[in-house]
Amino acid sequence: MDIRHLQYITEIARYNSFTKAADSLHITQPTISKTIINLEQELNTEIFVRDGKQIKLTDAGETIMQYAEPILQLFDQLTAEINDLTYLNKGNIRIGIPPMAGSSYFPMVIKQFQAAYPGITIHMVEDGAKRIEERIVEGDIDVGAVLWPIDQAMFDSFPIVEDRLKVIMHPSHPMASRKHIELHELSQDRFILFSQQFALHERIIHECRAVGFEPQIVSESSHWDFIGEMVGADIGIAMLPDTICRLLAPEKVRAVALINPIMPWQLSMAWRREGYLSRASRAWIAFTKEYFGLLS
Repeated sequence: MDIRHLQYITEIARYNSFTKAADSLHITQPTISKTIINLEQELNTEIFVRDGKQIKLTDAGETIMQYAEPILQLFDQLTAEINDLTYLNKGNIRIGIPPMAGSSYFPMVIKQFQAAYPGITIHMVEDGAKRIEERIVEGDIDVGAVLWPIDQAMFDSFPIVEDRLKVIMHPSHPMASRKHIELHELSQDRFILFSQQFALHERIIHECRAVGFEPQIVSESSHWDFIGEMVGADIGIAMLPDTICRLLAPEKVRAVALINPIMPWQLSMAWRREGYLSRASRAWIAFTKEYFGLLS
């Protein structure tokens, strides 16, 4: 017995007619009659009996009908849910966004995406880019904004933003009026870094070591605006993307170009290369790829 049998039995009982039931189901009367006969043989019991011109359910038929209605209702609900997901009328996406990128690059794209797909719910997860990579692999989130380079064997991705890091410092700093600074010149400065779950944490330390010094770290934070405030309080220097530097108050901090090395900051949208990716997630990827492609 399958869902088709329950549909046939229910329609026959509703119309009290094999012919009318067949018309309702858009099949022929011989087809529905043969299907019921085959089912009765399979179950070794009758489902319908004729009483004059009336078609009546047997005790077995009555028992089937008790279960058929709720089963068919659930089946209709399941079909509707699948159709909603298939045609993107509903769904969920878990997106990882670093705090530094969220306010600068994503509010408008999220607004436009939700206008295009109002039934899709977006769950935003704020975390450092390093931790976002880990959570994508673990399956906690579907897609996320991460810093390039990433493991291309593990992730598929496309670029969102290409920027470069600048040094921010208090206006009283001796190098605040410079047009550019070489990294080795900061060997005596105190550094304010992002927390360890952020990719920039290890990257800045690595670059400092590469030019011959160990950075003196005096504070760490997961919020770029708080880092800016600490620099404005003359606690130390920091490094932020040029786009973020423009959001800081110039009377509190100065942003100076970093050279030797130039440190690029490339934000990419990434997701697991292997494994299941929902239609909602694929719609987000396609939408954001087009959106940021038009901006570049």
